[in-house]
Amino acid sequence: MINELDTVVLTTDLPEEGLKAGDLGAVVAVYRDGASYEVEFVTLKGQTVSVVTVPHHGLRPVDEKDLPTTRQTAVA
Repeated sequence: MINELDTVVLTTDLPEEGLKAGDLGAVVAVYRDGASYEVEFVTLKGQTVSVVTVPHHGLRPVDEKDLPTTRQTAVA
């Protein structure tokens, strides 16, 4: 189960939000018992890139084998 404040991994591209599968986000709200989540995606310096509602199948919890990476994105 994914809970509020958990770090999650996006599993699908969201081009309209400038997000790609593999991006890390923080859950800020859980809707309908985990049917969907409000997730904030930020740069490493803390600037918000997007806050978006993502269905449960579009996210996964962070795993102990995950390795963070970086990419540049346009921040509005």
